[in-house]
Amino acid sequence: MDPTQLRAFVTVARTGNLTRAAAALHLTQPAVSLQIKALQASLQVQLFTRTPAGMELTTEGSKLLPLAERILGNIAELQQAAAALHSTLSGSLSIGTILDPEFTRLGAFLKRLVESWPQLKPKLQHGMSGTVLQMVKDGQLDTGYYLGTPGKEFHSMVLTPVTYNVVAPRGWKTRVMGKDWPALAQLPWIWTPPESVHHRLLTEVFTAHHVKPPTVAQVDQEHSMLDLVKSGIGLSLVRESIALREAHAHGLVIADTVTLTTELRFTTLNKRQHEPAITAGFAILATVWAS
Repeated sequence: MDPTQLRAFVTVARTGNLTRAAAALHLTQPAVSLQIKALQASLQVQLFTRTPAGMELTTEGSKLLPLAERILGNIAELQQAAAALHSTLSGSLSIGTILDPEFTRLGAFLKRLVESWPQLKPKLQHGMSGTVLQMVKDGQLDTGYYLGTPGKEFHSMVLTPVTYNVVAPRGWKTRVMGKDWPALAQLPWIWTPPESVHHRLLTEVFTAHHVKPPTVAQVDQEHSMLDLVKSGIGLSLVRESIALREAHAHGLVIADTVTLTTELRFTTLNKRQHEPAITAGFAILATVWAS
């Protein structure tokens, strides 16, 4: 429904006259008359009757007038709230990013952020999960994505669970199928730095089984890990969706008895969670993942 038609309806009802309503709306009298006719047609209700004194509300028009006034009041309130947000939320919001943008829904997040608060400029810095968390802790970043559960000094929002598979080179099926963690620890592994979620997850599980696998390389990027697995030198931990894709496309083998799970979170320091820009970021990201 066109708000201009509602404004015409309310103004004519208040002034009781098309001429006075047109002057109040800075329109011509025929333009106001057309808006009233269009509104009546869309509602299928007669709102006014003409009298020698001007325009008089019908019974139906009297019933609908408070609703129209309420709608216009809500529109004004929305505009005022939006103006307040635009005027108060300015500056920048630094965000630590990880993984690929499609998985973290980064594009949708940034689109809604800049549309909602155009004066708030996002600044992105990509890195490994642990690096992002440390930069948030040190104040180098306002917020950031993180895989796992951060410490007590952090406020975080869970976005989605994440499952990891162990992938092996083509032809290693008999070496990994049906094997548990101690058995897989006997095979060569492609390792990652301590800042990586792969390192945290694997170190925890291998420590729990009191084993330490041999490592043949250390890399800090997921596509490099996959290239090394494809080359046939060792095992790696890979997100489930990527593992399934690579198994289908390149014949990589997925270990069938073991998986590891964690959570993708968005985080900031507890003491900063109520800062307006950070609160706005969390709210926007919540709507992105809810949809």
